[in-house]
Amino acid sequence: MQRVFEALSSTVRRKILAYLTHADLTAGEIAARFEISKSAVSQHLGILENAGLVTSEKKGQFVHYRLVPDSLANTLNTYLQQVCPVSGPLKKESAEIAASRPAEGGGRQDSPPE
Repeated sequence: MQRVFEALSSTVRRKILAYLTHADLTAGEIAARFEISKSAVSQHLGILENAGLVTSEKKGQFVHYRLVPDSLANTLNTYLQQVCPVSGPLKKESAEIAASRPAEGGGRQDSPPE
């Protein structure tokens, strides 16, 4: 549980989770949304993965990240994001990304856009 709280203590990591709400993203796609280095984003992703909040899968030369849907912490984070004004636009962007991709292309179709 310590790892989960540590992971959720960072604004950047909470924003990454919001971006992954509706779409799987590569590390590069995530990094493009932040004004920090790619290596810093990779460190944040590693912390989220070690906490069991995200999982990664290598597809070709890219690593794709997605939320772990059965994680209690992700369930709580999703609830908290409903009242967080920062996450709304990020989740909307995530839904737009998912809608622009074919069903097999990494976007998840199981969550309706907000």
